[in-house]
Amino acid sequence: MAWNFDNNLPVYIQIMKKIEEDILAGKYGKDEQIPSVRQLAMEAAVNPNTMQKALSELEKNGILESRRTSGRFVTSDDKILEGIRENNLSEIIVDFLGKIKAYNLSKEELIKLIEEELEG
Repeated sequence: MAWNFDNNLPVYIQIMKKIEEDILAGKYGKDEQIPSVRQLAMEAAVNPNTMQKALSELEKNGILESRRTSGRFVTSDDKILEGIRENNLSEIIVDFLGKIKAYNLSKEELIKLIEEELEG
């Protein structure tokens, strides 16, 4: 099944985010090989060149490592993986707070709502 892409953001960036999320969710573990460019391109229903660009960028960022004749592997560097996690969480929080500001909640009200949601 094809992945869902937003027309407002380059596809290769969305692919990068999806693979990062898959890594954080445990779909691909530390030091684990990821599928080939062709396999991922077929799964996402994108041109292999687009997938190659996304994977190359992830490699430049240290998230993936290329091993001669063996393919690409998720980094085993905990600092890099923790950095991705913190960055992604920060983006989610900034987006959330941007949306919630329209409600003019106090910090206390917001915390109370979050606590209630976590409990319920």
